[in-house]
Amino acid sequence: MEFDEKLLERKKRIKEFIESEDYTPLKRGEMRVILQVPKDESGDFDTVINSLISEGEVFETKKGKLVTTKSINLKTAVFMANAKGFGFARLEDSNDNDIYIPPESTLNAMNKDKILVRITVPSYNGKRASGEVVKILSPAKEGVVGTFDEGRGFGFVICDDKKINDIFIPKGSTKGAVTGSKVVVNITKRPSPNKCAEGEVIEILGHKDDPGVDILSIIRQFDLPVDYPEDVYEQTEDMPEDITEAEIEGREDLRNIQTVTIDGDDSKDFDDAVSLDILENGNFLLGVHIADVSHYVTEGSPLDKEAYKRGTSVYLVDRVIPMIPHRLSNGICSLNPDTDRLTLSCIMEIDREGTVVNHKIVESVIHSNCRMTYTKVNNVIENNDPDQIKEYEEFVPMLRDMDKLRKILNNRRKLRGAVNFDFPEPKIILDSEGKVLDIKPYERNSATNLIEEFMLVCNETIAEDYCWQGIPFVFRNHDQPDEEKIEGLKKLISAFGYRIKGKGEIHPMEIQKLIEKVKDTPQEHIISRMVLRSMKQAKYQAENIGHFGLAAKFYCHFTSPIRRYPDLQIHRIIKEVIEGKLTENRIKHYDSMLSEIAYHCSTTERTSDDAERETDRLKMAQYMQEHIGEEYNGLISGVTSWGIYVELENTVEGMVPLNEIDDDFYEYEEENLRVVGRRTGKIYMLGDEVRVRVIRTDIQARTIDFMFVEKEEGDFTDEN
Repeated sequence: MEFDEKLLERKKRIKEFIESEDYTPLKRGEMRVILQVPKDESGDFDTVINSLISEGEVFETKKGKLVTTKSINLKTAVFMANAKGFGFARLEDSNDNDIYIPPESTLNAMNKDKILVRITVPSYNGKRASGEVVKILSPAKEGVVGTFDEGRGFGFVICDDKKINDIFIPKGSTKGAVTGSKVVVNITKRPSPNKCAEGEVIEILGHKDDPGVDILSIIRQFDLPVDYPEDVYEQTEDMPEDITEAEIEGREDLRNIQTVTIDGDDSKDFDDAVSLDILENGNFLLGVHIADVSHYVTEGSPLDKEAYKRGTSVYLVDRVIPMIPHRLSNGICSLNPDTDRLTLSCIMEIDREGTVVNHKIVESVIHSNCRMTYTKVNNVIENNDPDQIKEYEEFVPMLRDMDKLRKILNNRRKLRGAVNFDFPEPKIILDSEGKVLDIKPYERNSATNLIEEFMLVCNETIAEDYCWQGIPFVFRNHDQPDEEKIEGLKKLISAFGYRIKGKGEIHPMEIQKLIEKVKDTPQEHIISRMVLRSMKQAKYQAENIGHFGLAAKFYCHFTSPIRRYPDLQIHRIIKEVIEGKLTENRIKHYDSMLSEIAYHCSTTERTSDDAERETDRLKMAQYMQEHIGEEYNGLISGVTSWGIYVELENTVEGMVPLNEIDDDFYEYEEENLRVVGRRTGKIYMLGDEVRVRVIRTDIQARTIDFMFVEKEEGDFTDEN
């Protein structure tokens, strides 16, 4: 992590001092005297102060006085630029509406710069607040990715991120790039009102048309670490493939229990296994067994530092960038069949109503009996496929019981009001060269739901246990939606004839009732997305506030330590509790670091999600380029003043530019989410079924343009 434990503790104390009610603004030297900082530690003191300033917690005035940003009404945000010169300030660690920043108030901030913003005009009547950038805390990143355009000794880089304007590359800074080269640029001069930014080419990724360069560009754009430092590889080299008797000693031996993994067809890392027995009282005994990654990735080791830096594995369309090296994720830690593996097990007694009446969390060793897939398990429990039943013959009774428990747990979540979104996710199929062969919705079935339900109940059980223990922990929180956003949602869905009961704070059950009402209607996905946009983003925090979407009072992420750092972190805490090693010093240690870990992991998660979406958009644009002129059925998924967005049945989304609809002049009605023809009165509304033709794609911008065509007889039937 960024600071050692001593500096973290000092940082906490200084922050508390500046935030105290009786604090009077002081200069650095004055504060050093009052806090009695030794001369030989003045460098550490300045490091801590500079860190608090760069994080936006503290502001240093023109007179050198240190104050909290809150005390002078400044907020930390990320600047989201617009090519037209204005931008928006997205508040960090908040789900409040973005703040509009007019062109004259941007301080020449660039896209994704970390900034301090002051609100100049508060929000009112549903309109967003306006503000000004007071300080640029830190640039978005060192490297910007784009396509080089060669001039006479100089050049320009057209950035992949369209929110960043072209960057001028002076003579001597091109590194030999030629027109069409994909490059990484370091910005040497930030933009000014009359000049674009200047930079130097630091890396040439290849020509934009070379195989694999497209995905590599996105990896660089989001600054995703691919290779591991040498000391990480060195740490993994000496790790034995097989576990020893000494490692098993003291663990609960579960190797004789029938245990299986159930994952996707192409999964290679198995971090969870499940077992199930029926007790004499009729209750279920569910075992969720999770790879004991913390046994190998020890705190403070090179492996741990790199895993923390990454925060999560990234699942791009053509590859996985793992949080920990493949030797661990696909090998030593993976719960491969017919192999002894070290695990942390949560064993739960669950009654016929789906209530966990008893549980225990133990360090264990398991021996997975079978590697199963969602497709094959679904063929057993839903399709009664005779061939599949024969293949899994010895496991069929357990799978049948698991399906019974799945239904019970799912029903219990529904009864308490958990919101169940079922968006079609794209499954993009590539050939060996990275060319898209097909795009179709990812298939969800009873088997995927089975594992989902088992992991959910396990995560809830763990979170509740450790919340009541009152020890430091990392929770997965999902806060109540803002009242303003719910009121906005009510207005939007009223256009479709639906309503949500309740005022002020809303219960998730009301949201779920709406989702159920629209199920299997043409507007299902559209309204579900409206609902999702009205809700806050889930995040990691060191305090428990519950999970709104799951209607759960307690929730955490425990079940995927191979690919998520928060899971790995709480595994360490759990093991220290089990082993009686969670001393007062260790509690102080976790108290000082968990909030920072939680925030960092929330940030890396968002970066990962953005990168995954961007690769999907790229491959969708490439795929539709091969289908220009073809016609498709779709639903209007968005209506704006500049265009109408349409989602096809294969999950691909494109836009019909408003200025290119030539049968009339269309006016945008924001309150009704529609456009209306001035002369004909023709209406295009959110959720409408339409037929479109693909007219063009822009691979660089990752966009697809459609045009409306007349629907023919037979369109939108079940046969079509």
